[in-house]
Amino acid sequence: MTPPLPGDPSAAAPGITVDGTGLLCVTLLLRLRAEIDGAPPGTVVHVVTTDPAAPLDLPAWCHMTGHHYLGPVPGTPAPVHALRLTATPRPTRPDAPWHTGPR
Repeated sequence: MTPPLPGDPSAAAPGITVDGTGLLCVTLLLRLRAEIDGAPPGTVVHVVTTDPAAPLDLPAWCHMTGHHYLGPVPGTPAPVHALRLTATPRPTRPDAPWHTGPR
């Protein structure tokens, strides 16, 4: 068996799992932002999602905030995406995490 690559989302166990089953990405981002608030840099987050837009929205949100999108996690019963929290994220609005900066 080939060992996982360093950026492979299956290489690290999640420190946080956010269950977004049945949520649209707008609501998922609200939940994600709330659940990672105060988490230490380097934390791996697994996001369970059924929204078909998630494979586009989660990488875009990570790019906007500075977090590292690691990709889909293989071998899971539901779609799971992994990201790693950065030490210096760009802040987002609590009520609209798809917007950076203060309200």
